[in-house]
This record gives sequence, C-alpha cells and structure tokens, in this order.
Amino acid sequence: MATVTFFQKPGCKTNTRQRQMLEAAGHTVIARNLLTEPWTAERLRGFFGDQPVAAWFNPAAPRIKSGDIDPAAADAATALDLLLQEPLLIRRPLIEWDGRRFAGFDHAPVTSLLGRPVVEADVACSRPDDASACPDPR
Repeated sequence: MATVTFFQKPGCKTNTRQRQMLEAAGHTVIARNLLTEPWTAERLRGFFGDQPVAAWFNPAAPRIKSGDIDPAAADAATALDLLLQEPLLIRRPLIEWDGRRFAGFDHAPVTSLLGRPVVEADVACSRPDDASACPDPR
C-alpha cells in the first residue's frame, strides 16, 4: 500500500470522505492543511500538470461562485498569484504519492489508489446547494 500526502481543507466533509476512502483502501494518508501550507508558485504549479488553468481553481470557492473571480480569464501567472494569496481558491484535494502530484480526486491515479473507478459521488461537494461558504477552519 502507498503513503499518500493529502492536502485538504480541514472541516470539508468531501475531503474527509475522500481521505477515508483512501484509508479504507489500505493506504497511509498524511493529511495536511491546504490553507496553511507554505506554498511557493513552483511547488503548487507541480500539482496541476497539463490541466487547463481554469481547472486549478476550486469551483465551490465563494469568490468563484459569486463571479468575483473568473478562472477561465486567468493566465497561469495570474492564477498562481491568486491561489497563493487565497489558498481557498485551490482545487482540492492536492495529492502527492510516489513522486507524483495532482489536483482533484477525479484523475486516473486516484483510480489506481482506490482500486476502482472514481464516481461523481466521490468528488461532489457535500454542500452543492448551499450558497454560504463552508465554515472557516481557522
């Protein structure tokens, strides 16, 4: 089994469920706080691979939902600046495992960790219809 570093938003029910799925599959999960991690642009960029810039953002973040930030309009440098300034905007979880990094729970590496396909319920926000933000864990 693998040791997986799992960068999450503490208190996020979806991240908790995802972390528990990895643990149930027999992996050791090291949970880290995505919001307080000392990110650099280079380190954070490594999690996004060849994903389009808009996919680097958490679509459930309050500033995205409100339309204050349009991920589709951001270039890579602008996006990294925004994500570093406001980590709540980062698509999560960020996962590091066996020298590989990726953002989100819907990629092929997660399939191999879980031993099964990832389904919508695995990645769907636990509060999709709630216009209010999740409680601030800080």
